[in-house]
Amino acid sequence: MSVGEPPSGAAKPAAPSENLADLEQTIGYHFANAELAVRALTHRSYVRELPPGESEPNEQLEFLGDSILGFLVSDALVRHFPQAQEGQLSKLKAQLVSSRHLCPVARQMDLGRYLRLGKGEEQSGGRAKRALLVDALEALIAAIYLDGGLEPARAFVQRWVLQVADWQQLQTADYKSELQELLQERHAPPARYVVIEERGPEHQKVFTIQVRVGRQTLAQAEGESKKAAQQAAAQIALARLREQEIVVGH
Repeated sequence: MSVGEPPSGAAKPAAPSENLADLEQTIGYHFANAELAVRALTHRSYVRELPPGESEPNEQLEFLGDSILGFLVSDALVRHFPQAQEGQLSKLKAQLVSSRHLCPVARQMDLGRYLRLGKGEEQSGGRAKRALLVDALEALIAAIYLDGGLEPARAFVQRWVLQVADWQQLQTADYKSELQELLQERHAPPARYVVIEERGPEHQKVFTIQVRVGRQTLAQAEGESKKAAQQAAAQIALARLREQEIVVGH
């Protein structure tokens, strides 16, 4: 079976149809059960264009892969930074499992060309979409785990997620950039940071800043500098957007 081949009537892939063997060679893992790999690469839009029961989307594998990735990254961080505090480890983990870090990983292995997409998703550029690539990467981790166990999954995560990490850069989180990327994905206007209050003596100022999109206030935070307050506000806004507590308007 060629991975990436569309259902009957669907648009042809933007990239040439590739065999599963090509992907296996790229990632350095051979599947005993090829159907697991195929399912990991199958988007729900593809399944909707097939008769019921003919194929399954990768959503459950993505759910499992997200948890496996989180565990393996946590385990690696504890080993790599034995003296680190819980808060530091949590920040590093959040960076390593973020779409900002995982999407370039998926693109490096050219995962988009192997996706099975429906006609509409194909035409809207699904092979390059960050969310689809990250979901497929997490589903692929689950497929490797189910096919070969924890150690092959660990080796995959070590090679593709951890070895490529810039540890020094990861320890300095840039929530403003991450928020901007998320807003772009959702076709929302760029974020603006507005100082609504300054208090305290000149040498010990505290700034209160709101992050806004259009007329909508996403979050508010304080900091001992404008930069710190902006980062704190962006971090809160990111969490709220990801948990769908708020929806940005156009």
